[in-house]
Order: sequence, then structure tokens, then C-alpha cells
Amino acid sequence: MTDAAALPGQPRGVVSSGPATARAVNVLAPNASAMTLDGTNTWLVGEPDSELAVVIDPGPLDEAHLKAVIAAAEQAGKRIALTLLTHGHPDHAEGAGRFAELTRTKVRALDPALRLGDEGLAAGNVIRTGGLELRVVATPGHTSDSLCFHLPADRAVLTGDTILGRGTTVVAHPDGRLGDYLDSLRRLRSLTVDDGVHTVLPGHGPVLEDAQGAVEYYLAHRAHRLAQVETAVEDGFVTPEAVV
Repeated sequence: MTDAAALPGQPRGVVSSGPATARAVNVLAPNASAMTLDGTNTWLVGEPDSELAVVIDPGPLDEAHLKAVIAAAEQAGKRIALTLLTHGHPDHAEGAGRFAELTRTKVRALDPALRLGDEGLAAGNVIRTGGLELRVVATPGHTSDSLCFHLPADRAVLTGDTILGRGTTVVAHPDGRLGDYLDSLRRLRSLTVDDGVHTVLPGHGPVLEDAQGAVEYYLAHRAHRLAQVETAVEDGFVTPEAVV
């Protein structure tokens, strides 16, 4: 991941915990780094008038952070009913098992190895909890198990590492695939055009209020990189090491 580029709709300043939309609250994990930017955004999502909430990406195995997520729910008058994972990287999913113990919730994910309980996640699933509706969008590319969650009521999408709030993401070894990633970006672009999504709630970095602009930026970035590779190959650089 790179922290260099400013994205459309990106606010100035640092990321902090707190409400991002009417239904989504960020609890920022204390794991800032070059790869995680300000840290992992753990999302607490629920209808304003409901006592139930869903947590997306509990984050690293950090007891203080996991308890901070629970405290944020309690402060909002909510009980955590379910945990969802955007993908299996440790900065998003490592704390899921312990979080499930603390909250007595099930964990749903695309990868069966990450699930706690009988139910997984798949494209087209609709998660309904306490009046909240989250639609599962398959977005492989960063990893093979990457998912996004469309929150129609807030015209928002929770993107994990598929789109970041600052800079660009990586197509991660060993299972990330660029072709899949480009298809996933186009799928997210369709959400902005056809479903009116305008807010990106990312796994790292600040909230973006121009979802379509962010997707177009990511697509243009990848097209530019591919053009650079094509030029290098045409110039006789044929091994990955030489191209890089």
C-alpha cells in the first residue's frame, strides 16, 4: 500500500475514531504503519433506533482495541450481534476469534478457515440485523477472499483493503490477481452509478465522500502501471526483476 496519493473526496487531517455516517462508527486500531496507514478501521454498524449492531473487521489481536470496540457499542446503546470479515489479513481478522469470545458472536467470512459458526459469506448475500441491511459484494483481487459490504441506507460501501482512504492498495501475494482486482473495481463503479453509492468507508485511511471519483482514480492508476509494464517489455525488459 502507498500513502502518497490524495484521493477524490479525501479530507485533510488524521483518521480518528467516531461516527462516519448515520449508521457507521469507526474504532481505529492502534496499529499504524506504512502498510496500515493510520491503523485498521474497525466498523461498528447499526440502525440508529436499534439495540443491535454488526462489527466489520475486529482488527489485530489487541485486547485493548477489542474492548474499545465493545465499549463503543455500549456507549451507543447497542449489543454486538455479529462479526463480519472483509478478508483474512491479520490486521483485519487476527482478533476475530478473541472478539467472538468477548461478545459471544459468530464470525462470518468468505474463507471457511476464518468462520466461527455455521454461516459463511458469498456474493449476493444480504445481512439483516436489527433492521440494518448490508449487501455482500464479491471483490477479489487484493486477496482471493476479499469482500465489500454495501450499506444502501447510507449510500455507502465498506471496502476493506479493496479501496483505501489514502493512496492505493496492493494486489497481495500469493493469491491476489490483477485481473480480478480490475473486475472488482468495475463492480464498485457500478454501485456508484447504478445504486447511488457516494461514500467509501475504507479499511484504512479517512472516509471518502466521492466514491465514483475514488474508483476512477484506482482504475486510472492501474491502467498507467500496465502501460509502464508494456513499455518496459517493448524495450526488451522481459523478466519481472528487470521490469521492476
